[in-house]
Amino acid sequence: MSRIAVAMSGGVDSSVAAALLKQQGHELIGLTMRLFKPQTSGPGSTAHDAAAVARQLGIPHRLLDLEPSFQELIVDDFVAQYRRGQTPNPCIRCNRHIKFGLLLDKARQLGAELLATGHYVRKTVDPDGVCHLRTAHNLAKDQSYFLYSLTQERLRQIVFPLGEIASKDEVRSLAAAFDLPVAAKGDSQEVCFIPNDDYVGFLECRDPQFGRPGEIVHRDGRILGRHNGIHRYTIGQRKGLGIGWHEPLYVLAIDAATNRVVVGEQPHLLTPGLEADEVSWLIPPTGTVFETSCKIRYRHRPVPCRVALLADDRCRVLFHEPQKSVTPGQYVVFYQDDQVLGGGSITAACDRFGQD
Repeated sequence: MSRIAVAMSGGVDSSVAAALLKQQGHELIGLTMRLFKPQTSGPGSTAHDAAAVARQLGIPHRLLDLEPSFQELIVDDFVAQYRRGQTPNPCIRCNRHIKFGLLLDKARQLGAELLATGHYVRKTVDPDGVCHLRTAHNLAKDQSYFLYSLTQERLRQIVFPLGEIASKDEVRSLAAAFDLPVAAKGDSQEVCFIPNDDYVGFLECRDPQFGRPGEIVHRDGRILGRHNGIHRYTIGQRKGLGIGWHEPLYVLAIDAATNRVVVGEQPHLLTPGLEADEVSWLIPPTGTVFETSCKIRYRHRPVPCRVALLADDRCRVLFHEPQKSVTPGQYVVFYQDDQVLGGGSITAACDRFGQD
């Protein structure tokens, strides 16, 4: 049996992960991250509920203050990306730098051999020790997209007890069977540090400049209206534009330099490819140009593509069929069947490509 630290958020998933490992006979320590000042410290809060589950399971529990690092690496970056006209995905950065960075390091310092989380994802290991990150059996909840930046060294130190479970209903049934105090607790909100998922209010409270008005322009240059801040828009958005046109219009681009939102008809959302930077590989490719499949957002179905590696950890992706709403700030993640190969941060959608 192993000594395992469990990342406990006070939710059903991480609580069931801990209970399953305790049932298997492992020595556990529960770790909860304090990442920001909570709205409440009583029942329903992360720290309170995680501690209650730990008591129920009879395992030690520690609350770790990671707020300064979280503010700098995640929240400040989130705000900066919106200033640049991008639409960030802070959960991916949090997994890279906080959960499987600082928290994993803390777990090892406390003597744990492994770190367990409640992510819906699977890990397999070859006889030669090469680790593979694979989609969960519960594809509706699969979170492999968020973990593409794990390295072989990090993945060796992580376990995912929920990866083989077929449904969230089964997880809730296990929570009830283990008599966990969070068995009926609802799922967490989309971004943990934004109260009530109010992105606009959160950003404007941090910087009033986010409310600076500007022009909404058609892709042909015609001015169609005004906006009250580029942070209110994302690529592919149709509702809330406040402009009349003879057919539906969608956000095609956000130009932070000119403070403009560019709109156009639906066909112009389609693009043949993208460019990405900060590309990392869990399973390194064997050539500089290769075929695989990719997702360009969490809920995106993997699509076939051709990848060309560029200098400075960049890549160019050409879809077999044009895709809509390629969004700078989001991530492209590469798959081979059920296996995550790697991914990178989308920097631009591309209108055309030459032949490589």
